[in-house]
Amino acid sequence: MGGVLYNSSGLPTFTLTGLPELKNSQHWMFLLLGTLYIVSIVGNGLILFIVKEEQSLHQPMYYFLSLLSLNDLGVSFSTLPTVLATFCFYLRKISFDSCVAQMFFIHFFSLMESGVLLVMSFDRYVAISNPLRYTSMLRISRVVCMGLWVITRSFCMVFPLPFLLKRLPFCKANVLSHAYCLYPDLIHLPCGDITIDNIFGLFSVMSTFVLDSALIIFSYVLILRSVLAIASWEERLKTLNTCVSHLCAVLIFYVPMVGVSMTALYGRHAPRFVHTVLSLIYLFVPPMLNPVIYSIKTKEIRRRLGRMLMGTKF
Repeated sequence: MGGVLYNSSGLPTFTLTGLPELKNSQHWMFLLLGTLYIVSIVGNGLILFIVKEEQSLHQPMYYFLSLLSLNDLGVSFSTLPTVLATFCFYLRKISFDSCVAQMFFIHFFSLMESGVLLVMSFDRYVAISNPLRYTSMLRISRVVCMGLWVITRSFCMVFPLPFLLKRLPFCKANVLSHAYCLYPDLIHLPCGDITIDNIFGLFSVMSTFVLDSALIIFSYVLILRSVLAIASWEERLKTLNTCVSHLCAVLIFYVPMVGVSMTALYGRHAPRFVHTVLSLIYLFVPPMLNPVIYSIKTKEIRRRLGRMLMGTKF
């Protein structure tokens, strides 16, 4: 089979690589990534707990924040098994079905995060442009519908990917570039025609990430127009301050994504570890920083965390 590993079902087995350039420092990488996992899981878990327990946070903005935290937990738990296996236990083989399942969830949660950030930008626009009608325009039923739309769209975009991959023949050395399975990585391994896969991949990116980012920019153009209509400079700054957390969340999600995309398109001759490190930043930094940013910038969350840390009753 040309050196390609196959399991008993006839499907290929893949080899995860992690960071071969840091072979002698794998334990340090594990400590670093382990710390990021702990911060992400504990931070997002605390956000969910505080929003649930704090009655004053039962508002549309914090329901969307809870969805973002759930999504970030999903990203963390999607990559955790193979990252642990690669950097801690040096287990680098993964079956086709396990790899495709991991790929599905990683891309599902990535698409979902883009959708959540979009509906959060709409939430900020409504809160600033129509503050008196905010709660009536974003009733709980509409919040639920928007959340279901985000989930359904993400599922529909990712669902065909496993079937597109499974129809292709694999005859190369199936070595992946990361410690987890990603579609752009997997799609370069088959020997067959991948035209349909590339077209669908481009369609998915254009109809989700590109469209979402354009609509988020448009939302902030409308927000700026509403803010500039406020007479008081102090009130303008106060209003813009309510968007800082969301803007930070958008930047830490889209900037690494653009970096990964640009490197894939124009950095083919760059060292492989550059691609790997950018991918790690894209998948690990947003889930870790989002709860930190919202904890710092949200007074109610900050106050509740302070009470919990001081050991008072809550």
